[in-house]
Amino acid sequence: MRIHALPDDVLDRARELAGTDEHHEWHAESPGAPLRCCLRKAGPGEPLVLFRHTPGAGTGPYEELGPVFAHAEPCDGPATTARFPEALRHSSRTLRAYTADGRIHGGEVVEPDRLDDRVAALLDDPEVAEVQVRSVSHGCFLFAITRG
Repeated sequence: MRIHALPDDVLDRARELAGTDEHHEWHAESPGAPLRCCLRKAGPGEPLVLFRHTPGAGTGPYEELGPVFAHAEPCDGPATTARFPEALRHSSRTLRAYTADGRIHGGEVVEPDRLDDRVAALLDDPEVAEVQVRSVSHGCFLFAITRG
């Protein structure tokens, strides 16, 4: 599996626009917020930007728009892209599978101890191009997973 944080061009644009409109907000801090730049949770005192993002997999009626947090300044990104981020695996997650043409192909709520197995099972389906990992409580996009 390969983990995908938000791309640098998306993050650069959000940081550039932070504070210029209602869709790109500065936050002095928001401890515990899941960061889509480095795939960990924000600590106290870390300046953040909160902005609207549309994940790439869903198209047409499946295209979604939702809020995401990132560091206000560039960071080093995820510690690894080869396994599920530890900081984001301690809660149940919604896994949503998409086909190459952007259609939802399935989804499920998965407990933390089954995340790796269920992601692998979804990616074993040749029709699945990407799995999105989302918050169960709010449905917010966290990150995407593709085959390694």
